[in-house]
Amino acid sequence: MQLPRPMRGGLRKAACFVICALTLYVVLQAIFSTAQDKSSRMISTQDKYVATRDNKVYEYNRQMPLIFIGGVPRSGTTLMRAMLDAHPDVRCGQETRVIPRLLQLRFHWLKSEKESMRLEQAGITQEVLNSAIAAFTMEIIAKHGEPAPRLCNKDPLLIKMGSYVIDLFPNAKFIFMVRDGRATAHSIITRKVTITGFDLSSYRQCLKKWNSAVEAMNNQCREMGKTKCLRVPYEQLVLHPKEWMEKVLKFLDIPWNDSVLHHEDFINNGISLSKVERSSDQVIKPVNLEALTKWVGNIPEDVIRDMAEIAPMLSVLGYDPYANPPNYGKPDDQVAQKTKDIQKNKTIWDRKAKEMFSLGWDNGADRETDKDPSDNPNLT
Repeated sequence: MQLPRPMRGGLRKAACFVICALTLYVVLQAIFSTAQDKSSRMISTQDKYVATRDNKVYEYNRQMPLIFIGGVPRSGTTLMRAMLDAHPDVRCGQETRVIPRLLQLRFHWLKSEKESMRLEQAGITQEVLNSAIAAFTMEIIAKHGEPAPRLCNKDPLLIKMGSYVIDLFPNAKFIFMVRDGRATAHSIITRKVTITGFDLSSYRQCLKKWNSAVEAMNNQCREMGKTKCLRVPYEQLVLHPKEWMEKVLKFLDIPWNDSVLHHEDFINNGISLSKVERSSDQVIKPVNLEALTKWVGNIPEDVIRDMAEIAPMLSVLGYDPYANPPNYGKPDDQVAQKTKDIQKNKTIWDRKAKEMFSLGWDNGADRETDKDPSDNPNLT
């Protein structure tokens, strides 16, 4: 039986098709590989890594979901950072102090028309400056403490430049701690917290400065929007820690962990405290009610009388300027019990504070370091 002859034209077409397909495949592979190489080179210049002691590696870059904690000093920012630090996925650490100063320098440069022109003439455009500031900020945040899946920064005054921070780090979020301004002013004065512009001898003046600062911060939080900035009242965090920490972790897209309710168990065992931060001696204790109403009876009568006029932000933030003493609400049972235990063992807790912070406080006024980033100097 004679087999049919194959069609030569068909074979040629088939061979040509195979060759073309192979050629196209090789070309596409080369293009894809080149793109991959370029992409890898780009990523290598942007992404950096830190490793833990057990060689676990974490990547950090400008796109990561950083956490920033802000507010007027003495408004609960240290408590919030300690509670977040207790979470196994989060590391905040102590105040860096250098990050707000760097952003403050940028603020001063751009406020001066002459300095801005000098920068432009030197080829330092806004893009170049922002890239450099972001790189510096990332290095400080990533390397001033132990590596963790989620990195957090607590430099309270940074929120006054919150919109700019979000421009630098588009996936970052802010926790804005607010507190009754009367309690904040009393704490600043009695604990001798030096902040440029605050007169520690005058409740009236300190409350006016608090009002100005918290108004600017509140405006920034509102400008950032509800998806980027969560306002947390200190009093409600203290009265209802579980309820509010659930809100905070949900806002940050972090899974719940009971450890955030027991930060005191992790002091110096996962939570590092600074001996020169004035709140450190308080956060070694469990969440308690001691600090809520210490201001009552200590503010001069004439200031109490004019409170609504001196500090209108009290009403904006939900505080009654005429309530003296105030009614912040009923605490959770566990918080009430812990407060009783602390009061019962006051001597023990006082001794712990002294042992942990034996270096004492530096009461000298470092006004340049504490300088308020909202000051508008006349640069030349």
